[in-house]
Amino acid sequence: MIIAIDGPAASGKSTVAKAVASRLGIHYLDTGAMYRAVAWLALDRGVAPDDAEAVTLLALRHPVTFAYGQDGGLPTGVFIAGNDVTAAIRLPEVDASVSAVAAVPAVRAEMVRQQRELARDRDAVLEGRDIGTTVFPDAEVKIFLTASNAERARRRQIDLTRAGHEVTADEVQQRLELRDHLDSSRESSPLERAADAELLDTTGMSVDQVVDAVVIRAEARR
Repeated sequence: MIIAIDGPAASGKSTVAKAVASRLGIHYLDTGAMYRAVAWLALDRGVAPDDAEAVTLLALRHPVTFAYGQDGGLPTGVFIAGNDVTAAIRLPEVDASVSAVAAVPAVRAEMVRQQRELARDRDAVLEGRDIGTTVFPDAEVKIFLTASNAERARRRQIDLTRAGHEVTADEVQQRLELRDHLDSSRESSPLERAADAELLDTTGMSVDQVVDAVVIRAEARR
């Protein structure tokens, strides 16, 4: 079974997908981390995020890999080109670059190939922006998570503050709105809700409530 959870930045995809995977005892794949890893590598190598040819070469030459704990469900690390980038891919500069990297069609094609390979022959929860539309259009369960702009900005600000980055709520919301525009307007696999995906607005909902809602739908398809 494939559970596809899509949605804009800071809609709660990662938190919910991890919890759903843990609850059901199945594999979890953070597809966004893969694009972030390529974006980090581009920055590290001095490659402009919108240099399509150079970024594509990085993606083709350096597959993204994950480390997993003994339970095999949740990843414990993200790696690219021999670097542990688990923490680095969450830095603000990666936030500002990842949309440009993800907009490169050849990069997306390679990431989709890797994602399908990583999830092959196993039950898995995948979250991102095009899982239900492009990566696994035949997923048994498709959820599109969203939340108000203010709520998403609040969540992202908390995450950044915990990571030691001081940013205002206005700054965070401006970044999110720009990210939404870039993700939704790109030509290759834009952020959009699959026609058969269930819309779930998480504004005002606890994580447990959202996870319960997804698990109920997954168990109904088993």
